[in-house]
Amino acid sequence: MLRARREAAQALDESVNGPLSVDYVQQVEAQAVLSFMRPGIQHSLFKKLRQGLLPAEARVDLHGMTVEEARSVVLEFIRDCYQHEVRFALITHGKGEGRSQPAILKSCINSWLPQLPDVLAFHSAKGQHGGLGATYVLIRSSKA
Repeated sequence: MLRARREAAQALDESVNGPLSVDYVQQVEAQAVLSFMRPGIQHSLFKKLRQGLLPAEARVDLHGMTVEEARSVVLEFIRDCYQHEVRFALITHGKGEGRSQPAILKSCINSWLPQLPDVLAFHSAKGQHGGLGATYVLIRSSKA
C-alpha cells in the first residue's frame, strides 16, 4: 500500500515537474569527460559523435542559467530537436571553474540526458566546439 502511494506521488511529481531531478545530481569534476551510449547504438556512429565529425544541427547555451532554468531549457531543447528531426545537437554548459561548486550544470547534463528516452548517446565535445564545457548529443529519430 505504501509503495503504491509512493509510486503514485512520484508519477504525479513527474507529470507536474517533468522527469529530471534537481534535488540530487551526482557531482562530476570540471575536467571529467562525459560519455553515454544506449545499448544497440552502432559503435561507428558513436565514434563519429565522440570525434566531433557529426555537425551540430542545433545548439543551446546554458551559461548563466540556474539549475531550474537549465532543466526547463534542456527538456524543451531535446523535445524540439526530436520533433524537428534534429539528430545531432550541441549543449554548451561550461565547466564552472572558479566557482564555489564547480561543474554544477555539467553534472546535471550528465545526470539528465540518460533519463530522456529521445537521447541515444552523448559525449564531451572537442576543443573547437567547447571542449569539456560542451556535450554532443545524438537524438532519436521520430521516424524510428
